[in-house]
Amino acid sequence: MNEYYIEPYDSMLQVTHNAANWMHEQLSKRGKGRGIRLGVAPAGCTGYKYIVEFVDQENEEDYIVQKKGLLFFIDPKSRPVLQGSVVEFKTEGMNSGIEIINPNTQDKCGCGESFNI
Repeated sequence: MNEYYIEPYDSMLQVTHNAANWMHEQLSKRGKGRGIRLGVAPAGCTGYKYIVEFVDQENEEDYIVQKKGLLFFIDPKSRPVLQGSVVEFKTEGMNSGIEIINPNTQDKCGCGESFNI
């Protein structure tokens, strides 16, 4: 079992109040889940895409950060890419959802689906 990395200020990840509230609501509606997985995967024309998904069972190698009452699970390969990121909830027109503001991003594709570091 992993130990949780809990600090009032952790430079690994920051989460806005709106994002935390929305994720709490989603976990509650789902009725189960230990937390949220944040990660990156190879994709698109510039390199990576973000992964945001529910976690029912953590992986042994996960880095676990607790923020605003939520557990975030980050795999070892995603950790350096996500270092210093801010998770926020955005509403634009009729669309809303989680957005990751990543200070490590060097370039984004035109459609906004992928990024490069």
